[in-house]
Amino acid sequence: MKNSIQWPLIGFIVFVFIQSLFFKFSGSQETVIIFTTIGTWMQSIGISNHYANGFAAHGGLLIGTVELIASVLIILPLTRLLGALLSLAVISGAIFFHLFTPLGVNRIIDAAGNTDGGALFFMACGVWLCAAATAFNNRPIKKNPIH
Repeated sequence: MKNSIQWPLIGFIVFVFIQSLFFKFSGSQETVIIFTTIGTWMQSIGISNHYANGFAAHGGLLIGTVELIASVLIILPLTRLLGALLSLAVISGAIFFHLFTPLGVNRIIDAAGNTDGGALFFMACGVWLCAAATAFNNRPIKKNPIH
């Protein structure tokens, strides 16, 4: 039962992370808008321009790399728990930025001001649920010794 449930969960996580790599690694307009918005917000709350501008310029590559690593780790049985926990960490950050920064749930996707209708946020929520379930499914279970 455990395997039949976990593979669709893992598949969704890997699909979302891998399909986004093109955007993050190519510096697409959507990625630039997302990370520039976050970088500007970081400056507005007092984070130094050096770090805020660095995140705006290179955040897509950094986050994409972490998502790629998490995807590989979650596929492999020996590192599945670590991959699920890494997925939870990176997607928790994404959800935070959607909820608590000007990025918003219904984010802008192009220079014309069009939005995605919340699609990216809801996919992030799906990844969070799948990663949490996968981590729970693969947690170490302490066996009680028989007395």
